[in-house]
Amino acid sequence: MISIFISYSHVDEELRRQLDTHLMSLKRQGIVDVWHDRRIGAGEDFPNAIDAALNKANIILLLVSPDFIASTYCYEVEMTAALERHTKGEATVIPVILRTCEWQGLRFGHLRASPTDGKPIKQFTDLDSAFLEVIRDVKVTALKLADSQKPSAAPTGPRTVARPVVTIDKPRSGNLSVKKSFTEYERDRFLVDTYEYITRYFENSLDELGRRNQDIRTNFRQIDTTAFEATAYDGAGNARSRCGVWLRSGRAFGGEISYSSSGVGDRNSYNESLSVEDDGTSLGVKPMGMLSHSEKVLLTQEGGAEILWEAFIAPLQR
Repeated sequence: MISIFISYSHVDEELRRQLDTHLMSLKRQGIVDVWHDRRIGAGEDFPNAIDAALNKANIILLLVSPDFIASTYCYEVEMTAALERHTKGEATVIPVILRTCEWQGLRFGHLRASPTDGKPIKQFTDLDSAFLEVIRDVKVTALKLADSQKPSAAPTGPRTVARPVVTIDKPRSGNLSVKKSFTEYERDRFLVDTYEYITRYFENSLDELGRRNQDIRTNFRQIDTTAFEATAYDGAGNARSRCGVWLRSGRAFGGEISYSSSGVGDRNSYNESLSVEDDGTSLGVKPMGMLSHSEKVLLTQEGGAEILWEAFIAPLQR
């Protein structure tokens, strides 16, 4: 069985969990076994466990994001060891591009990335389609490695030992989406679901931000069912970043989920907004692009939430 090691930043843990779920298909086929640091048991030595798994792996997945690149351990330790094994032909390194970042000029930039053309997973309207591309790339690589590990000649002797057979799916296109029209009900339901997703995203991210940074205190305030405010304070109790997010009623110009860096206020002014649109096959959210780093592309609910979160956390990272 082919062993996979996943190198990732814990900031991207939710995307790593989704990748884990999709890899279960290959696990159930007996093709791969997957390891990441969440499999380290209580009492185990953390660095030694990682080194052992990394040195055993046949395939090493680098889950690339701005946080992966910024992480000293991910970039300097795990990635360096991975590329050394790749260069020696001991393992295959596959960069998996999770979020938009400048990665082509880095030390692994010469490697063929997944999904196709290195399109960030979070730019896909349907995350399942993005992860499917990754799984197919991993499967092709795993089957090639498994084939190369087979003995060149069958052993001689009176007995024949049966070997596990790995079945290969019938080849087919992944381009199976067809044009679809969406009703007002579906758009309105998606809008409400997206706002509720963003609410949970901010609340959970604030909790984790406070846990990881002892000098930062956070506050999440639910104003009503259609608005919340988030604040991050420094060690002296001064607000370093604040925002308000609210669900706009109707379909007024300017979007349907609004973000303001000064809080909810009277809900008339905002720094960014997300509107519900479709690409002909599925629904997503599109930012107006009022924030300098926002791109006017159709995003998943998670992609839309991350656009707003990046605006909120930026003052803490400067």
